[in-house]
Parts: sequence; structure tokens; C-alpha cells
Amino acid sequence: MYAIVDIETTGGSAERSKITEIAIIIHDGEKAIQTFSTLVNPECRIPYQITQFTGITDEMVKDAPKFYEVAKEIVELTQDCVFVAHNVKFDYGFVKAAFKELGYDYQRKTLCTVRLSRNTFPGLPSYSLGKLCNSLNIQLKNRHRALGDAEATALLFSKMVEKNANLLPNDWLNSELQKLTHPPLLGESVLEKIPYKTTGVYYFHNKDGEVIYVGKSIDIKKRLIQHFANQKSQKVIRMQHEIADISFEPTGSELVALLLESDEIKKLKPLYNRSQKRTRSIPFYGIFEKIDEQGYINLYTKKLQEDDEPILTIDNLVEAKNTYYKLIEKYNLCLSKADIHKTGGACFNYQIHICNGACINKESVEMYNDRASKAIESISFKHQSFLIVDKGKHQHEKAVIYIDKGVYKGFGFIDMRESNPTIEDMKDCIKKYSHNKDIQTILYRFVKNGIKKIAI
Repeated sequence: MYAIVDIETTGGSAERSKITEIAIIIHDGEKAIQTFSTLVNPECRIPYQITQFTGITDEMVKDAPKFYEVAKEIVELTQDCVFVAHNVKFDYGFVKAAFKELGYDYQRKTLCTVRLSRNTFPGLPSYSLGKLCNSLNIQLKNRHRALGDAEATALLFSKMVEKNANLLPNDWLNSELQKLTHPPLLGESVLEKIPYKTTGVYYFHNKDGEVIYVGKSIDIKKRLIQHFANQKSQKVIRMQHEIADISFEPTGSELVALLLESDEIKKLKPLYNRSQKRTRSIPFYGIFEKIDEQGYINLYTKKLQEDDEPILTIDNLVEAKNTYYKLIEKYNLCLSKADIHKTGGACFNYQIHICNGACINKESVEMYNDRASKAIESISFKHQSFLIVDKGKHQHEKAVIYIDKGVYKGFGFIDMRESNPTIEDMKDCIKKYSHNKDIQTILYRFVKNGIKKIAI
């Protein structure tokens, strides 16, 4: 079944604008069988230019139902239907956004009649709804009103079915649907078996079972739909034509998903993964420490070499510099001890009474180094041992990540139904994984953003 949908709105952005009218025509693949249409109170003013365009005024929608009052009917009416619209990204995006405000994740397969009409009626001067209807002698009533446009789209849909009369209608439409949402070698049932809202790592396999791409997401199924529906680069198209199967590993924790994805990419070296495949090929930057001739701790940043041991690894120069300057400001570090003032004498910050004078040996080594050490400790895992406890794969489980003296040891899962698991219990569940610069960057970002640590 197909739900042919058209909406009118207060503007062009699904995030900022609201629906003012919606029409839904249920189509069985051959003909329209049911119609639903209503104005919707957007709970905001309709801009003048939109009223000029659609004819819908504030007075007209004043007593209309609000979206939440018709939401249940929309869900039930479109249940098990493919969502069809002329420029489906617009209509579907608005409907999803309206449901999201209600805390409901509205998901339907989609078909775009713009794309279908281009394939079915090639060579027409325009594929806008109005001009397409003129070209195909489709009567279009009440243009820019939801029901009028939906009825025209339904007639267009029926014409496209008729044009492909040599095929069974549903076979043709299912074929078109698969082109839009599924790689050609991938059975539709594969995606259907993956539950929504599953956080973890997913794998694309070719016909020989080899892993050709590894990814992660907090909602694997949603991410896969985005892969198949929205990506148009030549690389993605090539990859889609090779995907014959999908497997996935749930983690519950976004952090664990990132850590596992990074490890799997390095281990499997999938054909279509570029980032993280070879750590050395990525221009990582680091913040380093050294002791100068006077005994002061100096900090500096530079591009990493193979055997470097930085305080912190960061995957781009801009973030490295930003982190570095924030440290200098927060801990009142001397510019001459931070590789910025290099000409000798008092640094600029001393001249404006911000620096305490380490640049001219006015501040004692002990006092300055105490502050510099605190700055280092704030960004470094060096000498720190701790566990991170995060969400698991189900409500009774927790994910555990182990860092020992600044080195990532791995992660595991522990069943919290066991009474009061100890630190040793949590360490015992850890599966060993390798530490590298990518992993350090991932961990730093999560620790910086306040994820809970248990010191050990």
C-alpha cells in the first residue's frame, strides 16, 4: 500500500516551520482507495508571503486541530504504507519533525514521484508538479493546497503504473523502491531485521563475505537508511553495488561503538574506509612537555612523528591550537614557556600584567611548575588509571572501559544484576584492545565532555 502525501507549511525549514495542512491518499498500487485531509493549527502566525502562496490564513487554521490531535490518525492511516510525495524529502521531513516534537519516531519507506517521473517520462521540459501535470494532461485543481496537490500526485502515480503495464504494478513499484532504499545485491529482508535505536557497529559485506565498510551509529538502522537513500557520490554508489549483506554488533554505549569501530577498521582495513585505516597517514597533532635549562616546564604543539609521546593527541591542527591556547589562558601560563614568545625578555602577557614573570625568572620554578603540572593533568591520561562505566546492550548491563596508567586496555560488559560488582569484577570483564593515537583522541573527547570516571 502507498500513502500519497502532500503538506502545506509556514516555511521551508522542517526544524523551524510548521505544518498548516496535510492530505493523505491511500493507493493500492493501481488506484486511490481512501482520502484524508485537514487543515492544521500550526500554533504560530503564518507569514504573509506564505498566505499569498497557499491561500491559507491565520483565521482559517484558528479552530483547526493541532498536529498532536491528528497524529494518531496519521500513524494508523500510513501504517505498513510506503510514504509517497512529489519531492518526498520535503514532505517526509516535515512529518517526521512534527512527530519528533511529540517524542515519536515516525519511520516509513519513501518514494519520490519526481524521481519516478524522470525515469518513467524522460525528456520532459520540467518535473515540477504543475508543469508535469500540463505535459501529461493531468487536471490539477487547487494548486498549492494539500488535497489538490495530493490528488494530482495520485493521478500521476496511477499514470506511471499504467506506463509500466507490462509489469505487475506492485512488482514495478517494489523494484523502484528497492532502487531508492536498497543496494541491488541486498535482500530487503536484511534491513527489516535490524531493530531501530540500536547503538553499535555495522559491517557491509560483499558477495564473498568480505567486509568492505565498517561504521558506527547510535541508531544503526536509521544510519543505514541514510546510507542508501541520501548518498550520491561515486564512491558510495560503487560501494552500494557491492553490498550483499549487513551484520552488526550492538554495544549500547556510543563510546564503545567508537572504540570498536576504530579497532575494526585498523584490523580489517575495509576497502571503503579511509579514516583511521592507517594511523600514520593521518596528520595528527600533539601537545608536548619539556623542561628548559632553568627547570621550567615548557609546553608546545606540533605534528606527530611515529615515536612521539605527547601529553595529548588531537586529530587536527585547529583543535590542537584551540586546546593549547585555552590551557595557557586558564592556567596563566607564560608565553615564553609555551613556545609562543621566542625573542627573549619579558613576554607580551607579562607586559599587560597577565603573566607572573617566568619569562624573566621572576616567578619561582616551583610555583610556575605547580600550575603547569595542573594544566598537564587536566588533559593527560598519563599515570591515570580509571574505569569508565557506560550504558550496556540492555537495561541490566553496563559497558566498562579500562585505562591503566594512561593506556587504553579495552572494554567489556558486566551484568549489573549480580550484587555490587567490585572494581576487580569490572576489570575481569575487559577484553583486550590496542591503544593508539585514534583511541586516545576518542577517549579524551568523552572525558572532556564529562563522562563519569572511576579512579582505581
